[in-house]
Order: sequence, then structure tokens, then C-alpha cells
Amino acid sequence: MSFLTRRTMLSSTAVALVMTGLPARAQGVADTEWRHYAADLANTRYAPLDQINASNFDKLEIAWRLPSHMLGSRPEYTWEATPLVIKGRLYTTAGSRRDVVCVDAANGELLWMFRKDEGERARVSPRQYSGRGLAYWTDGSDERILYVTPGYQLVALDARTGLTVPGFGDNGVVDLKQNMDQVIDPLGGEIGLHATPCVARNVVIIGAAHASGSVPGNKPRTKGYVRGFDVKTGKRLWIFHTIPLKGEFGYDTWIRAGEAEAATNTGCWAQISVDEELGLAYLGIEIPSADESGTRRQGNTLFSNCIVAVELETGKRRWHYQLVHHDIWDRDVPCAAILCDIPHNGRIVKALAQPSKQCFLYVLNRETGKPIWPIPEKRVPKGDVPGEWYSPTQPFPSKPPAYDVQDVDASTVIDFTPELHAKALRLLSHYRSGPLYTPPSLSKADGTWGTLVALATQGGTNWAGGCYDPETHTVYTFSENVVAVGGLLPGNPSFTNSDYIRGTIGAPPTRAAAIQGGAEYLAPPTAVANAAAPAAAAGANEFRPGVLTIDGLPLMKPPYGRITATNLEKGDITWQVAHGDTPDAIKNHPALKGLKIPRTGRPGLIGPTVTKSLVICGESGFATTPNGKRGAMLRAYDKKTGEDRGAVYMPAPQVGSPMTYMLGGRQYIVLTIGGPSFPAEMLAFRLPSA
Repeated sequence: MSFLTRRTMLSSTAVALVMTGLPARAQGVADTEWRHYAADLANTRYAPLDQINASNFDKLEIAWRLPSHMLGSRPEYTWEATPLVIKGRLYTTAGSRRDVVCVDAANGELLWMFRKDEGERARVSPRQYSGRGLAYWTDGSDERILYVTPGYQLVALDARTGLTVPGFGDNGVVDLKQNMDQVIDPLGGEIGLHATPCVARNVVIIGAAHASGSVPGNKPRTKGYVRGFDVKTGKRLWIFHTIPLKGEFGYDTWIRAGEAEAATNTGCWAQISVDEELGLAYLGIEIPSADESGTRRQGNTLFSNCIVAVELETGKRRWHYQLVHHDIWDRDVPCAAILCDIPHNGRIVKALAQPSKQCFLYVLNRETGKPIWPIPEKRVPKGDVPGEWYSPTQPFPSKPPAYDVQDVDASTVIDFTPELHAKALRLLSHYRSGPLYTPPSLSKADGTWGTLVALATQGGTNWAGGCYDPETHTVYTFSENVVAVGGLLPGNPSFTNSDYIRGTIGAPPTRAAAIQGGAEYLAPPTAVANAAAPAAAAGANEFRPGVLTIDGLPLMKPPYGRITATNLEKGDITWQVAHGDTPDAIKNHPALKGLKIPRTGRPGLIGPTVTKSLVICGESGFATTPNGKRGAMLRAYDKKTGEDRGAVYMPAPQVGSPMTYMLGGRQYIVLTIGGPSFPAEMLAFRLPSA
């Protein structure tokens, strides 16, 4: 059902008259648009605008704000969407029910709103709330907005009115749980999508996301196939089997009979890039279930952890490249590949740059899938989990270098003081640790508590991805430096297609694990009690299993969050900065009193945007800002040097990536903010009126 404001119930002529009420354009300054989630199909998140620059960034003011608390049945705190701006209108998904709203991009006034109440279907879905946005398509006369609901349905709306398009699917809706080469219960299947549809030419590409692989649910799980649909009719054009069927390319990489048929997940939950000239779409594929145990998916299991180039019109595989073999670290391809034309060996090469959870930037020729710089296979440690299969090697890019810490060892843990460093080393002694791809291990009452994994399970770079400056051939990435336990406990086969599940013996059960039959819930109380004796004997009574802090301070040394500029012409890092002011808990910690602590940065799942002169990104997490208020700062850096170029206050941290546009002669920067106790809202910044 579409809920319309009085304005949208006017004729199209009347709406056009309303739009002429936008501020008059400054002479010689054209309006610009932001037509795709990341500005363009290449996912560059770049806009060549410079009205807002180093000389005036500090002067930015809030032009308008769009709250989410009145949308949906409950508050939304992590509004991850990036809006679109077309013809002076801003479009976004919003609120806990994932409503679609259209507002005046100059002042935030509501023009129309669409709501689809899916009831129980949405309530039980694995991917709820506002999602990451929507897509736009036009043939020059017809204009459509397309998005995926929490209940996994594709909806096409008239961009002018917000009404469903009658000729698309069933009155504007395509049920994505149907026609997927598998049977999916409308109220089950644990399948959905946070990412936006990808629209190129007349094809809409839809991926799939699932419930967390570390805490599986009790509903039948599904395979995450990718499909292409006709943007005009909603008819399925093609399907790409991310888990190959028997007889298809890649099936033999599942080395044990029946495992490909039994496997689930392996979806494309990230954004998708497209090169329309080459006619190729680039899919980033996740791993099969479960995240840290591959006992029932042995082998390299294509197309898990692959970038797959498929033909836009047919879905036929053109090439693939696997980033991680037999992933047992949850290193899914987390974000869209950035498409870029770069100078290499005296010519311009059509390339793609893939940020990753492991903080490698994989740079490939996007026509062939061949690496721009060598990516040799190197031997990696082998684990000892019974029944597990281990890949003997993993691909390690020779260029560019890793853009964040990948190891957990004495050189990477806290060293503010000798005493804190000594405690960190004692904590390390109760875990396995080491370089990248050190495998997860069993959490034992009479041994180690698992394996410490740098960049944790969310990884250094996640769904927000990076941005690219075509002027300097530079990729900018945000990454967080955190650590987690890659510990395994016996799983419950009734709940997961795995013999083990993530968990740490002696750690308190998580609510989700208890509800879903997770490992911590299954660990017998006697095991927890028995764990105390050897731990105390080893001098570990100052630590608790799974608690990776030293006197309340992060185990890893800072920066906890950083932005890196990687030059693709040379294949090296140009600059790095700690992004985010030092958290209050570190500034005010008694053990650090009197020490001069450089800005530490703050961890989070955020991404930057680049303009003609600036890299722009909001801070993650709440802190006391320079003006003494609780909140976060929107920061700008010189894109060539990384030097600070200004910051403005926000009442809450960034949760969705920034975008920018010109309208009426004025440049706007728009992003969503939110966090605990602060229902999310969208902020639009611009410079004060002259």
C-alpha cells in the first residue's frame, strides 16, 4: 500500500511546479545527481565537487534533517542507507519497516512515502530494518525506484508518485522466494538482502543474504543464488548458481560427494559493480555455512569467497578469482569491487580493486580476472580440528601492501606501558595466535581458549567499502583494528550444517546462541567449572575466556580505526591517518594518566567519500567531542596528504556512508547517523547562506 502526502496526489504538472520552488541556481553552477548507491556503477563514491573545501569545511551547518523514529513499528538505530538524488529529489529507504521516502533534496520536505507491510514474513526475516538503500532506472520517460523489502520481495515504484508499477511482476512486486531453482518457504528459508538492487541497462541484479553463519537458526536454510530480472516486466532473465549444480563448472571443487547439494548460503550480500561497456557484472560471493568450520564443505568450494564476472544480459560466468581458499575465518567478500582505469606498464588497464575483510586490496584486470601485480600462493598454518580440511596455501597480493594489522603477536598488542604490555603477553599465552590465516582451534577446558584472530570476524573493511579518486588513481579505505576469538565448540547438527560452532568455553552464553541452540548453550556447566582450575594454575585468574581487554583497554595497539590512501599507479600506500578521536575510556583511564596518547581512531563499520579535494567520513561510536558534547565528528582530510582539513559536530556517529550533490548552486553533504539511545536520522549539511 502506498501512503501519499497531499502533494503527491496532485497532478504531475502540479508536482513539477512545486519542484520549481527550489532555490534559484547560482549562475554557471549546474545541479548534479547521485544516481547509484556509490555514485556510479563502478562504485567509486566520487563526486568532482569543490564548493565545500578545506577553507570552509568547519563552517558547515545542518540544512535539514530527516528523523526515522516516525517510520516503522520500532526505533531504528543503524540506518545504513545511502540516498539517491535525481532531479532535485532525494530517495531513500528508512525506518524499521524499510519504508521508501522521497523528499525535496533542498529542504528535506516529504514529497511521498511508500510502505509495504509484510507482517509475519518480515518479522521472521534474517535481514530486517532499513537496509542500505534503493536503485533508480529510467529510459528517458519512465522513471522507477526499485528496492528489496525485509521479506525478500522486489518492488518497483513510479519515481514521481511512489505508486507501484502495474506492469512489473504482480502489481509492482516480484516475490524473490519464488523462481529461484529451489523450494523456499515464504515464512522460512532465512534469506533476505540489505544491499540495494543493481540496475544496469534494463537488468536488475539481485543477490542474497542469510542468517549469521556463527549462530544458525532453526529454519531450513537456502542457497544464495544471484538472479537478473527485466527492469520493465520483472521477468527472470537468468540465474547464476553460486553453488554449482552437478555438471556445472566448479562442481568438482566440492571434493566430497553430496556436499554441494547439502550446502547453503554462499550468497552475494554485498553491493554489485557493473561495467556496461564490457557488459559484465562483478559479484562478490560469501562462504557457505558455517563461518568458522568447514568440516561439511571440504575443498575450495567454488564460488565461495570469489569475485565472479558474469555477463550482464545472460548471467554466464566469464571469469572468477578466489580470494580465500576454504574460508574458516568468515572472510566473505564484503563490499563492491571498485572499477577503475589505471596506468600500468605504459598503458591504461581496465582494473578492479577489491577491499577486503583481511585488509588486502586485490587489484585485478576486470576484463580477464588476472592480477595486475603477482598474487603468489603462500603456505599457511595447518590446524588440528578433527575432520577439518585445510587449504595448504592462500593467495597473498605482492602489491599493494596490506592496509591494516593482520597478525596477533607481541608486536601488535597494547604497549602504552610495560605493565600493560606484560599483561597482554600473559593473555596471549592462553590462546593460539599468529599471522594471517592461523586457523581456528578448539576451545578447551584443559588447554587454550581458542585462536586470536586479527581484524575479528567483521574484518578490517566491511560492507561500507571504499572510494576511488580517478584524478590520482587512489583508493581510500576505512578499516578497524580489533581482535576476536576463533574458538570452536561442538555444534548441534539439528541446527547447523557443521560439526562445530564458534564459541569459547567458560564464556557466558550469548542470547542468540541460547535461543538458537548455539555452542555456548550446549557447553555443559561442568566444563565451565573445570576450566577454572587450569586457568588459575596458569596464572590466568586475572582474565576471563573470551574477554579480550587489558584492564578495560583494547588488547590491540592503536589505531583502532584508520583511513588509508592506496595509489594504484604505483601499488603502494600514500598515507594513513587514525580516523576518529580517542575514546573517552582511553582518555580518562587511570593507567594512562600523564601519558601523551596520539589520536587513536575508533573502530566501526563505516566508509568514506571523496570529492575534488577532500576525503570525507564521519566518526564511529560516541565520545565527548571538542565542544564538550556527546556525539561524533564529520571529518575531512586532504585527499593528497591525509592532513586534517576540518570537522563538524554530529549528535551521533555515522552509520551510513556520506554522499554529496549540487542543488540550486549549493553543495550538500548527506549521511545517516545513529546509535544506542539515539534513533537514527539523516543529516544534510551545507555552507551558510551568503
